[in-house]
Amino acid sequence: MGSFMLTAMLVLFACSVPVAISIGLASVVAVGATPNLSMVVIPQQLFISIDKYPLAAIPFFILAGNLMETGGISRRLVDFAKSIVGGIQGGLPMTCVLTCMIFAAVSGSSVATTFAIGAILIPAMVKHGYPTPVAASIQATSAELGVIIPPSIPMILYGVSAEVSIGELFIAGFGPGILISFGLLVFVYLYCKVKGLGKNDGDGRLGFVEATQKATLALLMPVIILGGIYGGIFTPTEASVVAVGYALVVGLFIYREMNLATVYAAFKKSVISSAVIMFIIACAGLFSFLISRAGIPDALGAWLAEVLQTPAWFLLGVNVALFIIGMFIETSASIIILAPILVPIAIHFGIDPVHFGMIMVVNLALGMITPPFGVNLFAACAVAKISLDRMITSLLPFVGVIIFCLMLITYFPPISLFLRDMVYGIPK
Repeated sequence: MGSFMLTAMLVLFACSVPVAISIGLASVVAVGATPNLSMVVIPQQLFISIDKYPLAAIPFFILAGNLMETGGISRRLVDFAKSIVGGIQGGLPMTCVLTCMIFAAVSGSSVATTFAIGAILIPAMVKHGYPTPVAASIQATSAELGVIIPPSIPMILYGVSAEVSIGELFIAGFGPGILISFGLLVFVYLYCKVKGLGKNDGDGRLGFVEATQKATLALLMPVIILGGIYGGIFTPTEASVVAVGYALVVGLFIYREMNLATVYAAFKKSVISSAVIMFIIACAGLFSFLISRAGIPDALGAWLAEVLQTPAWFLLGVNVALFIIGMFIETSASIIILAPILVPIAIHFGIDPVHFGMIMVVNLALGMITPPFGVNLFAACAVAKISLDRMITSLLPFVGVIIFCLMLITYFPPISLFLRDMVYGIPK
């Protein structure tokens, strides 16, 4: 059944059918061609795929992002980041990376980060001479930090599925998040130097003190969100609602850059964006159910345990497998399916489950920026108003940077565990 679905999906791709619809149609055809499998499974699995409490954070974080954009919060975060790195060649894409890093500590969602920051910086980069596909690729890749720097919905799902402390996962996420941020900052700087881009990126840049003063309330937002989560005041999903409330209060009553008309427009835009993303998740969930029913994840786990006999080879095999799986199966579904299978094998090889969680989350987050099911790519394409195929060539170098960072995270555990061990007093 797995090969049948993939064949049907590739045929639909060749016919220029939209990706999400191709996933859904391929799954529908597979259900119809499978004996003893009722068509009732289709609406059932579509509903089950989106009937998850943590997913409620997605529309709220998208709404918070749109409100932050409309109310001037995102712009002040961008100005703050630009005051730090915007004065050098390549400052705009570096500003994008740094702003996404800050915004990730608010949203927990790469999609929300793409919409909120991309709406400001993609047009700005294009205006300064960056090709639209390059600008969209930088934004999509930087927004991946939304699920690596805590709070992170995939980390919560991994913690629940693998019975690992979510608090430890959140603390461990800072190391990989900072590493990837630094890697992207260095790469975009060198990329712009080589390509001759961004020589006038410093135009309109505020001084650091002035930008910090204007961004004080915006910078307080991640402090409130993370403080509330770590202080046990609210869950990460509830934090999305707090983010919406904070953005409304600041935008309406303090910055006064919003009115009822702009709030309505932000809500409307968020509903449309959320519907698109949830449709993709629903179709990917049906696809994942059929892949799982075919026994592919179980077979993969058994094969990895049998063939890969050392920790180093096991981790390499897992990374290759997760990279391929992440291209076809939605991140949350992949974690829920694979974590219970792979974590016991990792523990058998003496790999810390928190460290393994970072490997899974970072690797599957790559699926958000790799075709054909990359949710970040769809979001960036929507903001940049280009088709997915135009992004592929410019996207590949950025994917390479993430893969390099992933290898460092995989084979140098202190990147993930140093801060966790220090905070929790775990002996090395």
